[in-house]
Amino acid sequence: MLAQVALSLCFTFAVSSCSKDRAVDRGAPPPPITSSKPGACASGGGTVKDTASAAFFPRVAADYCVDPNGEARAFGEGAPSSLEAVCTELFDGECEVYKSFGLRRVVTLRYIDGKGSPGAVNVNLSRFGSAEGAYGFFTKRVVADADPADTVPTALDAGGAGALGSGIAYVWRADRVAELSYTNELEPPDQLKASAARLLPPIARAIGGALPGDEQLPKAVTLLPSEHRLPMGISYAAKDVLGIAGTGPGALGFYRDGSERYRMFALTRADEDSAKDVLKTLRKLDGAKALKDTGVDAIAFSAREEESSPALGWVVGRKGSTVVGVGDELFVLRNKPDAALRVPEAKKLERVKAALADAK
Repeated sequence: MLAQVALSLCFTFAVSSCSKDRAVDRGAPPPPITSSKPGACASGGGTVKDTASAAFFPRVAADYCVDPNGEARAFGEGAPSSLEAVCTELFDGECEVYKSFGLRRVVTLRYIDGKGSPGAVNVNLSRFGSAEGAYGFFTKRVVADADPADTVPTALDAGGAGALGSGIAYVWRADRVAELSYTNELEPPDQLKASAARLLPPIARAIGGALPGDEQLPKAVTLLPSEHRLPMGISYAAKDVLGIAGTGPGALGFYRDGSERYRMFALTRADEDSAKDVLKTLRKLDGAKALKDTGVDAIAFSAREEESSPALGWVVGRKGSTVVGVGDELFVLRNKPDAALRVPEAKKLERVKAALADAK
């Protein structure tokens, strides 16, 4: 019996001792945060080997430069990797959004801090099938599906149009859109945001200035009144404005006049007959009616953006090859479908006529 107790105590002591002496497996330590070396940009920065886009990326901008140890990757037309590869390797689940605007080619690279911090600016430059498609994608990034009356990126003077958000920047020019994002693993969120606001604009402007092509906005955008329009409150439909088949491309603006919220769209066609066809298409909508004695070719109708959303009332007018419409604001009606939040038809017509006053 004493032998059994002694053996048991010995076993218990051995297990206890072994447990204390054995190192606890806590997994592999995290990799160290990588910083660029001070003076990494002293030689003028890295070079972009993709000949089709090399001229669009200044080697040095502010204290940052193209990563000398990195490599620009190109996808799509005339590139080593296919456009499908960019879907799996870079854009992940968003690839269909890019494709819906006519994506043709993508180049991605990185700028690093010449002073040696782990800060970096990642750049994706996308080329689309048309300037309208590229501008449509730009506005999709800026406005997305949110109310422009809420927080939106601020305007940035870069390229044909630019926007600066929290840690991100966008630049549009002709058929290209550059997306820039700032990262730094050592900075807390507030400092990260401040650093991005300081570093992204000079790099965005440098790229926007190097991109080729016209900086002129699509004509439909210039037809939208600027008065009462919300900052950055423009969305561009490269296919069919309002999502109504047959209307064709156009610009949609978001407005606020005092407590009143409303939307306006504008489009222009090659000739007057083509513009008349747009109104013919809209007249086919259920409940559409002609507005007489208005001085312009005008109609009124209601349409839903989504099956579950409230119908928006629109008044649309045409003069020459220009078509303009004024409608209710879905963002305010979605949460509170109150008739008092709708713009009276007479007031919509008044705004349509004012917008068409100088149209040809």
